[in-house]
Amino acid sequence: MAHSPLAQFEIKPLVPMEIAGHDVSFTNSSLFMVAIVVLLTLFMNVGMRRAALVPGRWQSMIEMLYEFVADMITGTAGHEGRKYFPFIFTLFTFVLCANLLGLVPYAFTVTSHIIVTFALAATVFLGVTAIGFIKHGAHFLKLFVPSGVPPVMLLILVPIEVISYLTRPVSLSVRLFANMMAGHTMLKVFAGFVVALGAFGVLPLLFVIAFTGLELLVALLQAYVFAVLSCIYLNDALHLH
Repeated sequence: MAHSPLAQFEIKPLVPMEIAGHDVSFTNSSLFMVAIVVLLTLFMNVGMRRAALVPGRWQSMIEMLYEFVADMITGTAGHEGRKYFPFIFTLFTFVLCANLLGLVPYAFTVTSHIIVTFALAATVFLGVTAIGFIKHGAHFLKLFVPSGVPPVMLLILVPIEVISYLTRPVSLSVRLFANMMAGHTMLKVFAGFVVALGAFGVLPLLFVIAFTGLELLVALLQAYVFAVLSCIYLNDALHLH
C-alpha cells in the first residue's frame, strides 16, 4: 500500500486508546481536525485582536468571509435564518479549511472520509429537523405533503418526499467525500507518473500543476455547496417551502 494512491487516506493511530472495548485512539485524522480548529481559532482571534475602523488585509479577509456567509444565509434562509449564523459560519470555515489543508503536501484530508462528512451532514440534518418541529410542531410534517395535489396522488408523493428528506444527509456527505477522494487520488496517480518517467515526466508534471489549481477550485466550491445546501434545508424547516 506504500505506493498506492489510496494510501494517503489510511487512518493511522497515533495514541492508541481503548474504552470499554471500543477503539478510541487518537489518529492522524483526529490530529488534523484539531489542527483545523486551532488554525481557525488563531486566524479569527489574531485577525480581529486589533480591530480597526479601516481594516488591514487580515481583518479584511475575515470581514469578507463573515459577509459572504451572512449574505449566503440571508439569500437562502431569509433574515430569520441569521440567528443560526454561528453554526453555518463554523461549518463553512471548517469544511473550507479541511479541504484546503488537504492540498498541502503530506497533509491528511479529513473530508475525504465518509465518516467525517456524514457526521457533519447528520448534525445538519438532526439540527434542522429539530428546528422544524420546535418551530412548527406536528405541522412540520406538512413539508412532506405538496400543496395543490389531488389526494390520490399523495399516496405516491408523500413516500417520495419522506425518502427524499431522509436521504439528505447521505447525498450531502457523499458529494463532499467523493469529490475530495477522487481529486486527491487523481493527483497521486499523476504524481506517480512524474516520478516513474523521470526526465520524460514533464507532461504529467504540467498536468499535476493544472489539476492542483482545479482541486483548489473544487475545495472552495465544495465548501460553499455544503454550506448553501445546509442553508436551504434550514429554510425548509423555517418556512416549510
